[in-house]
Amino acid sequence: MRYLLPIFALLALPALSGCGLRPLYGGGTAGSVARNIGSVTVDPIEGKAGWLVRNALQDRLAPVGGGTGPSYRLHVELDDQITGFGIRLDDAVTRERRTLRAQYQLFDATTGVVVLDATTGSDLGIDVARSEYATIAAEDTALERLAGIVADQIVTRMAQKVAVDADDK
Repeated sequence: MRYLLPIFALLALPALSGCGLRPLYGGGTAGSVARNIGSVTVDPIEGKAGWLVRNALQDRLAPVGGGTGPSYRLHVELDDQITGFGIRLDDAVTRERRTLRAQYQLFDATTGVVVLDATTGSDLGIDVARSEYATIAAEDTALERLAGIVADQIVTRMAQKVAVDADDK
């Protein structure tokens, strides 16, 4: 019986190659996404969360940008909230949830037409410690992680949109 599994796996390989799936960033900087995304300018975003998200976006877009495609402008608005729950008998909060939501629009820089209008977000749980400093540090760490997660989601959605538009041409 254990000899059948490798045989079935080998028989399934030809079927997988014909499914039409291909890596989004296939070809690296010479791939279709890198060539078609061109360059993306990220508008300034308000607040500490905005600064973190903008820097994360620029870090992720720098290796992809510079292709032969059109130039884009990315506008992002953030909603950052901390909600307390897990309340003890003495009404002290023991757990918090930090939520970061982003409403973003990708504009064609030459025409000003909205190419993509979407929303994304994520949340993280935070343990509230007895030390106020430790709680603030945990909230800041959660915000840094959320900024990276949201930036990843935005870049992935933009890359998917550019890849689909490139295939339609």
